[in-house]
Amino acid sequence: MKSGFVAIVGRPNVGKSTLVNHLIGQKICITSRRPQTTRHRIFGIKTTEAGQAVFVDTPGIHASEKRAMNRYLNKAAGAALGDVNVVVWVIDRPAFLSEDELVLQRIQRTGAPVILAINKIDRLEDKDLLLPFLQAAGELHDFAAMIPLSALRGANLQELDRMIMSLLPEGELIFPEDQVTDRSMRFMAAEIIREKLIRSLGQEVPHALTVEIEEYQLEGDLTRIRALILVERSGQKAIVIGKKGDGLKKVGERARMDLEKLLEGKVFLQLWVKVKEGWSDDERALKSLGYAD
Repeated sequence: MKSGFVAIVGRPNVGKSTLVNHLIGQKICITSRRPQTTRHRIFGIKTTEAGQAVFVDTPGIHASEKRAMNRYLNKAAGAALGDVNVVVWVIDRPAFLSEDELVLQRIQRTGAPVILAINKIDRLEDKDLLLPFLQAAGELHDFAAMIPLSALRGANLQELDRMIMSLLPEGELIFPEDQVTDRSMRFMAAEIIREKLIRSLGQEVPHALTVEIEEYQLEGDLTRIRALILVERSGQKAIVIGKKGDGLKKVGERARMDLEKLLEGKVFLQLWVKVKEGWSDDERALKSLGYAD
């Protein structure tokens, strides 16, 4: 039997969380088209007869560290590369961008075998670009494998799965075989609410909000959840709430539906919005809100 940790790394918005969800066969990481949706290190655990792969979903590695949140995201991504057995480096086109150089520098320090995953090939109009890119990439680093794939469409995921398992060391299970993530239901509830907010809002607000679960109670077949949505300015609060509260109501309905599927039972969800100025650029505030991986 084989077992080990597999870091999924890359710059923001290349499809890392989508890839983890499809490899696991279950949604444990929130996704959106917005960069920096993933803010925490999350384990996705896949156990088969061959062994156990613990996928480590990470925030996107990026150049800007102007704000405390940006510094936290890069630290969380870098910390996830420590003591892993395999690295899957995800890019979303047959080309390397400037932020990809930062990723390469970090993964070269690990000494672990690296698989280059070229994601979103279903969007690639000219497939003839792949071969010359793969040849050039092979000169950049000694990759264990280079696999074009589409996480969303499921293309070549079996090949990636097989390659990962072949690179893992022999060992006993790290987690119980029926466990799929290391995160609590409380954490998952906050992430699901944040996902619905990100998907429903404009460009600016998603980066200025976070979700804190104030109450999580089981009452028979009912789960009672009260969540606080923090934003940085009063104008953002008005946007989140929407006209006559419609925006917040829609977010609540969508989040409740996903939570009921996850928890397999009824959920009573209350959402509140509060302004906490500058929380995303305050180291102490970040730690108090759970950004301390």
